[in-house]
Amino acid sequence: MTPISKLPNLETNIFTIMGNLAKKHNAINLAQGFPNFNSDQKLNDLVTKAMNSGYNQYAPMHGVLALRDAIAQKFEGLYQSTYNPENEIVITVGATQAIFTIITTFIHPLDEVILFKPAYDCYEPAIKLNGGKVIPIQLTYPGYEVDWNKVKNAITANTKMIVINTPQNPCGTVFSKEDMQQLELITNNTNIIVLSDEVYEHMVFDGLKHQSACLFPQLKERTFITASFGKTFHNTGWKIGYCCGPKELMKEFLKVHQFNVFCVNHPTQIALAEYINEPNNYEQLNLFYEDKRNTFLEAIKDSKFTFIPSKATYFQVLNYSGITQINDIDFAKKLTVEFGVASIPISVFNTNNLDEKVVRFCFAKKDETLQKSAEILNKLE
Repeated sequence: MTPISKLPNLETNIFTIMGNLAKKHNAINLAQGFPNFNSDQKLNDLVTKAMNSGYNQYAPMHGVLALRDAIAQKFEGLYQSTYNPENEIVITVGATQAIFTIITTFIHPLDEVILFKPAYDCYEPAIKLNGGKVIPIQLTYPGYEVDWNKVKNAITANTKMIVINTPQNPCGTVFSKEDMQQLELITNNTNIIVLSDEVYEHMVFDGLKHQSACLFPQLKERTFITASFGKTFHNTGWKIGYCCGPKELMKEFLKVHQFNVFCVNHPTQIALAEYINEPNNYEQLNLFYEDKRNTFLEAIKDSKFTFIPSKATYFQVLNYSGITQINDIDFAKKLTVEFGVASIPISVFNTNNLDEKVVRFCFAKKDETLQKSAEILNKLE
């Protein structure tokens, strides 16, 4: 058979490439975004308890009501904004499934979707699979700011969606209140849907505040928010997240969701419903990861890398132009194979693979892992 590919130009993603390279060469893996420490034993025990209590069959399509109630309460407590757990919150197989379902639900052939680059790599393939056209807006290095005039000029009669990611992976920045107000103003009185990927909402540093889309009333009316328990609670392999949005939009979302996954792991939902009712289980996460960031940056302060401290997420980008001028993909591979530390080159997320001599490191690691990595990075000249 000779199938006709829907993604003929899509190559193996950079996370797989660098992950495999790290494994092959026994390198310290600071490439992929996962912790190398365990999630809270209390949460693990709650999952076991749920399984032993018989929660092993299909969960409701929307998700366990107790968990949706707990999510609604979390939004009320954090943002003084409400979502109806009956028809505005759905539990998903991680944020990625929510994102894919949103795009599949609303993007038709030739619809245009605005993305901010560098962009996490799951957005663009989903748009293309559904016949949509990606309209990239490159963020301005080194601060990765948005030029909102470019956004205004990019909007046409075919613009169906704008995808934002704040806090932003891969570069660790956050949209300001003014950024969100600009987005609200630009999309007001249009039919543009906003997809707001907020999986790192609890990892914002240095006294900054996460500006969730739900804080802006006119923006909230057209926005889906996606989130990830896996990122928040150090268990990315559980693949569980959620999606919030206006009931009119969520009604359409559910039409695709029911035939995509139908429902999500039942005992994990039961456990999370109890676990997130204690705000301390997520409200201190920013301090935890800020300390990780500081540990990493303090350890490499005498290296040849230059950087602006990450404002959020558990990623730090470093500029290596003081070491070499080779392209970032080759540098990341060389760093992995010859020196034993794996990272992610940023050019693969940029418009036209723009190479600004920047690589990304994940600092969601044990302190000894970060110190060992720093010892290697400090020797590069």
